[in-house]
Amino acid sequence: MIERKLKLGGIIDGVGWSYFGWRHPDIPANASEKIDFYVEKAIQLENAKFDTIFLADVSHIGPGMIPHYLSMFEGISILSALSMVTHSIGLTATIATSYADPFTVARQIASLDKISNGRAGWNAITSNPGGLANYSRTHLSKSDLYPLKEEFLVIVEGLWDSYEDDAFIRDKKSGVFFDPSKMHSLNYTGNYFSVDGPLNISRSRQGRPVISQAGTSSAFMDVAARHAEVIMVPGDNFDYLKGFTVELKRRVENQGRSPNDLLIMPSHSPIVGKTEKEALEKLREIESLMPIGHRLPRPQLLGSAEHVAEKIEHWYRAGVMDILLIRQDYPAGFEDFIKLVVPILQEKGIFKKEYEANTLRGNLELPYPENSYKE
Repeated sequence: MIERKLKLGGIIDGVGWSYFGWRHPDIPANASEKIDFYVEKAIQLENAKFDTIFLADVSHIGPGMIPHYLSMFEGISILSALSMVTHSIGLTATIATSYADPFTVARQIASLDKISNGRAGWNAITSNPGGLANYSRTHLSKSDLYPLKEEFLVIVEGLWDSYEDDAFIRDKKSGVFFDPSKMHSLNYTGNYFSVDGPLNISRSRQGRPVISQAGTSSAFMDVAARHAEVIMVPGDNFDYLKGFTVELKRRVENQGRSPNDLLIMPSHSPIVGKTEKEALEKLREIESLMPIGHRLPRPQLLGSAEHVAEKIEHWYRAGVMDILLIRQDYPAGFEDFIKLVVPILQEKGIFKKEYEANTLRGNLELPYPENSYKE
């Protein structure tokens, strides 16, 4: 087994992943469309040595959605901006395979990767019926989504190998810009897509951007076992997650991959205080913004910094938390976690004090994927 340190990721949700958090006086009411807010949070997470910024996304909205989803930035655009004010933290965008185009996604993520100097990741999800309707794909049924996703991933991974690592010579003296023998067309034809290739951008310094996926179904696990490197899962049930992890890693091994090459990333919304009483006061403060009778689901990571750190260590050592992905329900959620919990995790020796590499893949301690055309 690889002894990786715990990794940390942060979802920047703007006004928050709830219906009422935007009413808090410390949250700008337009945070989801406020570039300065995102910049502030990105720098805060990088200074704390988080491994990646992770952006969730939706493709279909209505009046019943949380406020953040009603007015928010598109992922590649905002992450490209954040790449210019950060240096080491990863930048992971969510784009659904159900409605996007594989050539466009391959090019977008590869461009973000070049702009950020090797820090891009892609969270490849499927979509709901509303998302399909917004992209003229209502002819697809639920049974199409995972076969389509499989083709999509095969195409994107193939396009990211369009050029071998040393294809571009760029020698002004000899006049040789690139070696055409190291450029490869894809020539893919499937049930859903037909893509010639090659992609018109050189290969990533991290081999290829890191692919995340989110889901728990059996069909999801089959696709993830072949293509995923990070799995985003709910963090509300330790026992379920333990069984899920065992089964998923079994399927990964059956695909001829090392189970160590797939990282489990449960998401949590910690509310932390110096004492349990202080944490509960913060929870009640958020709940006071809600209509009478409404309550937040009790966070798994709620309480004193020591209690929260011990729970994180337990999940980490049990093998169900390679990456802890946190979002903030409380306005100072990131700040509290960074100030109170991160030093304890560092003292325990399970979280780093400095970045270990200069790419997202390197910091996650994932192996470098050789180009599929390399002899």
